[in-house]
Amino acid sequence: MTTRTDLSDSPLIEGRDDLLSVFSGGEKPKSAWRIGTEHEKFVYRLADHRAPSWDEPGGIRDLLMGLTEFGWRPVLEDGKVIALSGSDGIISLEPAGQLELSGAPLRTLHDTCAEAGRHLEQAKAIGDRLGLGFLGLGMWPDKTRAELPIMPKGRYAIMLRHMPRVGSLGLDMMLRTCTIQVNLDYSSEADMVKKFRVGLALQPLATALFANSPLTEGKPNGFKSFRSHIWTDTDPHRTGMLPQVFEDGFGYESYCDYALDVPMYFVMRDGRYIDCAGESFRAFLDGKLPQLPGERPTVADWTDHLSTAFPEVRLKSFLEMRGADGGRWGRICALPALWVGLLYDQGALDAAWDLVKHWTIEEREALRSAVPAQALEAPVPGGGTMRDLGARVLDIASAGLSARAELDSGGTNEVGFLDPLREVIATGITPADRLLAWYHGDWQGDVTHVYDELSF
Repeated sequence: MTTRTDLSDSPLIEGRDDLLSVFSGGEKPKSAWRIGTEHEKFVYRLADHRAPSWDEPGGIRDLLMGLTEFGWRPVLEDGKVIALSGSDGIISLEPAGQLELSGAPLRTLHDTCAEAGRHLEQAKAIGDRLGLGFLGLGMWPDKTRAELPIMPKGRYAIMLRHMPRVGSLGLDMMLRTCTIQVNLDYSSEADMVKKFRVGLALQPLATALFANSPLTEGKPNGFKSFRSHIWTDTDPHRTGMLPQVFEDGFGYESYCDYALDVPMYFVMRDGRYIDCAGESFRAFLDGKLPQLPGERPTVADWTDHLSTAFPEVRLKSFLEMRGADGGRWGRICALPALWVGLLYDQGALDAAWDLVKHWTIEEREALRSAVPAQALEAPVPGGGTMRDLGARVLDIASAGLSARAELDSGGTNEVGFLDPLREVIATGITPADRLLAWYHGDWQGDVTHVYDELSF
């Protein structure tokens, strides 16, 4: 989730053009397209596997301050360090202390994978000193909500109060899940629309390939990606597959209307979050927000609000691919490889669109509904399974990466970053399947073995 930096000079919104300018302002020529990778991991005490609080000795605060040794600069809220900024992006905290790197916008997958490696090496160096470990999964496999700490961030306090009003699993989303995401650019409104459509239609494939959350409170939960299922009962006003994206005429205007209809969470003033949960941003535009009567929003308020919509693909000044569970190092690199291969080469983008353009709203929704439990075995429109579709899509992504011809210092292109996904398709075994096999086999139902197998 976004960590707000200083936007005190943000201009007032004078009209609809200012709302749309956030989207149109993201347009870039292909030469300027970049890759922004985000990845979260669980933090735990090596001694007893407990999730550390922010303020305990050797806890999350000390982890953040330890990372300043590598040049990271503290970001404060109400006098407390809740994030770090640096040349590799932003390190921030999810509500229960999940550690996230929102990486810098980088040109190649070689760059973004090196960035991920640096971050994990730094986190491990400080973690070893503090007695902390890091777990690469989509959901805490053994923790109850009550066992988890809450980080001192104002927006999270507001969301924690609001979530139970609109869904039964929103608190699990906040406290017990981790994801890998990638943020990608577009050159025009038409380019954004096509990428949005391909990304949205194929987001269930990413969910299947990265499925990594089959255990809850020490037992199988009946899903391969329970993290993905959680989003189906978090908040129907701000989640889902956005069928309007596939309608004729979809573009910036349509997404703007969707975002305006998403209920608000908060407004930030003087460094503090004001609880506006459930209020209308349209009323705010008219100066009728009850919490700030007569005051109208700034562009920063709008960008904050855009960050509180959680569809499977999200538009801001770039497109966010949001369907994957968290995982370990190789999968952190594989997620951007999948989407860069599909969306950053025109031939690949066209081929991917040809695969999905005839799917109906009902077929897309059925696929989204089936994948959390069935993963690669989910049936796809037109026949076959998600595993069959995945093989075709990975071939397209591979061709797209080959066409990019971005080489590292050894002359190797980016295609190899897809290898973890090739293995999933070749074997039919997702990370979740492997976890369940261990659980029912060598672990004999003792989920604590996960800390030996899946720590960074």
